[in-house]
Amino acid sequence: MIQDVEFRYEGGRSGVLLIHGLTGTPTEMRLLGKGLNRAGYTVHGMQLAGHCGDVDDLLKTGWRDWYASVEAAADKMRHEVDHLFVAGLSMGAVLALKLAAERPAWVKGVGVYGATFRYDGWAIPFIGKFSFMLPLLHKFGIGKHRMVHEGEPYGIRDERLRAQISGAMLSGDSAAAGLPGNPWPSLAEMYNMAAVVKRELPKVTAPCLIAHATEDDIASIENAYLVQRGVSGPVETLWLKDSYHMITVDRERRLLTDRSAEFFRQIAATYEPVARAAA
Repeated sequence: MIQDVEFRYEGGRSGVLLIHGLTGTPTEMRLLGKGLNRAGYTVHGMQLAGHCGDVDDLLKTGWRDWYASVEAAADKMRHEVDHLFVAGLSMGAVLALKLAAERPAWVKGVGVYGATFRYDGWAIPFIGKFSFMLPLLHKFGIGKHRMVHEGEPYGIRDERLRAQISGAMLSGDSAAAGLPGNPWPSLAEMYNMAAVVKRELPKVTAPCLIAHATEDDIASIENAYLVQRGVSGPVETLWLKDSYHMITVDRERRLLTDRSAEFFRQIAATYEPVARAAA
């Protein structure tokens, strides 16, 4: 059964929609959300379609369902705030970029955290680096019941936190820590979406804060460079040197939160004179 673990923190008239990653959970965005809320933002940590249940729940959905849930959450939130920002981790960052490309009038700025267009980090097994071929295998019905299981260090550099999260994940508590691996069909869906979003990057005109761990174990910094080169809007980059992939919970999460809050604040400030003039 899918559990509803979305969260919302009421704040000011600037809002941030937070998007978790593939097989993940809103919980991985909660610390960031609390920090942004303390900085004055209204925050909604949404839950992607098919997530926070079991593997069968996830396999009933594809990337269009995941994006539809993002668009629906953004559509609701944009009517509740003056400025809507969107930020995502891993595949959530790719979904955030797609929303900015598809709905430029909605999105004032984007937080691109550990963007994952391709699983090519240092901890990915050699065979796993060929996962970009999964869409072809999926097309022919190969590997329907196969899964790529996660392993150490689970995207987390902090050893104490890693033990807590991996314990919850391996215990089967998908609502708290996500699934312990990625089903092949879902990975294929992710790669299909990544190919679409890569082509759409020039349509992203909103300012982007690109934050990426320099030693990302899941997605190399080439993913961040891809976004830097592809988007049309202004870019600010934050390289994190003491974290792995899960930068929203790892050792530099406070730095990420502070930089994000200031980045969004500066963008919102550029719209305030217009809003006052209109009033």
